[in-house]
Amino acid sequence: MDPILTIVAGATILTVIGIMSGGTFLLRIASRGLPFNGLQKTFFRAGHAHAGVLVLLGLVTLLLMSAVGVPAPWQWAAVGVLASALLIPGGFFLSVLGRDPQRPGRAIALLWAGAVVLAASLVAVGVAVIVAGVTALG
Repeated sequence: MDPILTIVAGATILTVIGIMSGGTFLLRIASRGLPFNGLQKTFFRAGHAHAGVLVLLGLVTLLLMSAVGVPAPWQWAAVGVLASALLIPGGFFLSVLGRDPQRPGRAIALLWAGAVVLAASLVAVGVAVIVAGVTALG
């Protein structure tokens, strides 16, 4: 694996600490009845879940591409998956900041940008892994 991608993987693992603290925040909202409306609670929950799942998916794609021998430049597609792990939750969290929002704000665009980045990255990862498999067949 490219040394920079190895550093990216290690740094990504450290972000799980932030995701864990987000879980504690959600627990405080649920147990102490912090003053957030239903939309905020739903978006906070969705942002937290997407962050955890997408970080794991990004790490799996990075390791899979390295394991099957995808050329190093193509392994950078996995970084797109990891970028979506920032964009999508960011859209969920930032779009409902403020006092009693009734609908998501402009930051919801981050969610849609993240969805596009995720889809494009997964296409690149999937094709690269298939090509590596076909190439290995001889």
